[in-house]
Amino acid sequence: MSEPEARLQPKQHFQVLDGLRGVAAMMVVLFHICETWNGGDHRMQIINHGYLAVDFFFLLSGFVIAYAYDDRWQPAHGRPRMTLGDFFKRRIIRLQPMVVAGTVLGALLFYRSASPNIFPLVATTPVWRLLLVALIGCTVLPITVGMDIRGWQEMQPLAGTAWSLFFEYLANIAYALGLRKASNRVLGMLAIVAGAGLTHYLVTTPRGDITGGWTLNPLELKIGFLRLCYPFFAGMLLQRMHGRIRVRHNFLWCSLLLVLTLVLPRFGMHGTGWRNGLYEAAIILVVFPIIVATGAGEQIRGRLATGVCSFLGGISYPLYITHYSLIYIYTAWVYDGKLTPRQGVLWGAALFITAVAIAYACLKLYDEPVRRWLNRRFLVTGTNTP
Repeated sequence: MSEPEARLQPKQHFQVLDGLRGVAAMMVVLFHICETWNGGDHRMQIINHGYLAVDFFFLLSGFVIAYAYDDRWQPAHGRPRMTLGDFFKRRIIRLQPMVVAGTVLGALLFYRSASPNIFPLVATTPVWRLLLVALIGCTVLPITVGMDIRGWQEMQPLAGTAWSLFFEYLANIAYALGLRKASNRVLGMLAIVAGAGLTHYLVTTPRGDITGGWTLNPLELKIGFLRLCYPFFAGMLLQRMHGRIRVRHNFLWCSLLLVLTLVLPRFGMHGTGWRNGLYEAAIILVVFPIIVATGAGEQIRGRLATGVCSFLGGISYPLYITHYSLIYIYTAWVYDGKLTPRQGVLWGAALFITAVAIAYACLKLYDEPVRRWLNRRFLVTGTNTP
């Protein structure tokens, strides 16, 4: 490692955005718990738009990637130029350890979710096939529909939410190979086109919402790219244009607004799904960027608020990537009639607490130590990946 490279230091995180990422991750867990009792019918949800947290994550990703790396591609003030290899190593170190952890946890708990009523393939899946799918899952590469081992045609059947990490990697690759060089005008045009495509889909699809993206088929891939492109482009552009909205107590107000957008009732039912689509387009295109700009506008103050944001930001990714292994089991119990509604509430609360505990344990006992070791081995001593 060259001496100039040793001076390449990480940038400070936006603490409020870290906290908001944790709030969104917790809303995802609550959404999945509640979803189980409504058969996946999004017209009958308690947290009606919880899946939009994924689109919020993509927006945050574009913002943070642009902030962390845009100025590192050219040498400045004695700092060396970052290479493509450096960038990809940093992203792999940041993302891949928890992909492996989520997949391994899903494999260990896989047979606990056997249910003829909802997961018909689990009981008949041989161990060798499970191990093969787990091996592929640890690479975050998607599996085909023909390799399904659960019955839901997921591209990541052991860590269901890891489908979005596949798209996250694609966005990172696109950024490194070309988007980083795009001018703000070009990036703005891309965002407009992507936003128009997203809106058109939302107001014309019979679904009336933007759910989807987790199956390796043409329609689901289209949905996945629609969900990825506008938020990622907009996040990059927001950072480059220094979009900041200064509001006191911004973490509190941003958290409340984020939660509100996810829990509002569904707009439109049969035949009027376009109303809900229009709502979700407005949230993704306008409201989420306002939340991010406000979250980035002021640094958090106070030891308690700082600690809360640090905790939420720390567990956000482990929580998101590991909790669905528990959701599979909970869903099997519900569909097999093993839980009454009252028991469902109690077990749902226990699931939430357990998921947070697993996420925190993964963070402290696995993710952080592994990333520190990988940083020392492949990057710079004492450097953390953003």
